[in-house]
Amino acid sequence: MSRLPGRLRPWFRRLPVVARLVLAVAVTMSLVLAGTAGLVYWRVQTALDRQLNDDLTTYRHSLDRAVRTGQELPPGPSGSLQQVLDAQGRVLVSSAALRTQSLLTPAELGAAVRGATVRRDVGSLLPITSDTLRLQAARVTVGGEGRIVIAAVRRGHRDEALRELLAQLALASGLTLIAASYVGYRTARAALRPVERYRAGAAGLADGAQHLRLDVPADRDDEITRLGHTLNHMLDRLAASAERERRFVADASHELRTPLTLMRAELDVALHRPRSAGELTETLRSVDTEVQRLIDLSNALLDLEELGTTQHLSRAPDDLADLVDTAVAPHLRTAERAGRAVTVAAAPATVDVDVRWLRPAIANLLDNALRHGSGRVGVTATVHEGGLRLCVTDEGTGFPPEFLPRAFDRFARAEASRTGEGSGLGLAFVQAVATAHGGTAHAENTGRGACVVLTLPC
Repeated sequence: MSRLPGRLRPWFRRLPVVARLVLAVAVTMSLVLAGTAGLVYWRVQTALDRQLNDDLTTYRHSLDRAVRTGQELPPGPSGSLQQVLDAQGRVLVSSAALRTQSLLTPAELGAAVRGATVRRDVGSLLPITSDTLRLQAARVTVGGEGRIVIAAVRRGHRDEALRELLAQLALASGLTLIAASYVGYRTARAALRPVERYRAGAAGLADGAQHLRLDVPADRDDEITRLGHTLNHMLDRLAASAERERRFVADASHELRTPLTLMRAELDVALHRPRSAGELTETLRSVDTEVQRLIDLSNALLDLEELGTTQHLSRAPDDLADLVDTAVAPHLRTAERAGRAVTVAAAPATVDVDVRWLRPAIANLLDNALRHGSGRVGVTATVHEGGLRLCVTDEGTGFPPEFLPRAFDRFARAEASRTGEGSGLGLAFVQAVATAHGGTAHAENTGRGACVVLTLPC
């Protein structure tokens, strides 16, 4: 159907799928049946014409011999005609049915006089006409003078057989086309019935139906069934995504509400009565702290959104030891003030990663260990079989067991209250970096403290 004329394509595309399939089957079957019927008709016509030509040639040869020897013209097959002309076209001998009417046109007579064998059909197969003939004419020399001998046989039986064949082929082709179209229609309807069910289910989902899943047969494995499983998987993903978005909006609203409420409270207190310059300065510092918290939260959310696609990654070879040292350096003074040690063990290797994202991910892990853990913090980085393994450990009490399954969720915090430091996006950012690189991140308790492992292909 890709070769339809330009004016028919829009019309064809507007048809229902079943109608297009049935039309395609009908057109294809019509072409096949027409080709088959044409081949059968051609073979039968060729066989009939060969037999008719053989009889006509034999008959003309017998007439030629009779004219040369001066004998009486022999009778031919049933319904045959004979005629002998001179070079000027005058009828010398003729069958009673012809009388003096010449069977040749002037042009054919001239060709026969020049020695050509003339062959022609008189009358047509359709529409039906009487006295249909096939004739042959050739020159014969008698006593130095030329004679044109014409032999003709009737084509009635041959034409009748061909017309009967055409009628039978038309009837058989029509019935076959109707049967094929009906089977195609029933097959298309049966094949597309599950698609219609899926469409109705999707319409129900669009109307607000909850927890909708398509009814997919479990005992089949065809294209439609696989489509149903794919759509159900998509619905599961959409439901999970909608739930994550709902939780995200609720958590983000809570996180944004807290600093905004504190800022509003500080400003209300400052405006309630006249304040000294020192009190106003303290209020502004408090408001600045909350503004910075909002900025950090917004930046973290933007980073997570940007990491949602690997198109933002720009991998480049980098020295692993330098990468880890650069990420750890800003936190050494914080650890020193807290009286805690930070040890770094990085293998001498070159890794192919996006330093712009991996460096802050390492910094987030170190910041979490310093903020929520205790004792010595260890940072190890090794490369094995094309994979980078980063591990940050501390010697604290570890993660609460109930927190581990959701440690990398956005805004997830181990403490029950949300008033503590941090936004709850640090580990979510680490997991986003790992996913963008095609790796994984997981957290565990080692018995001596917490351990967060980042594994990346490099």
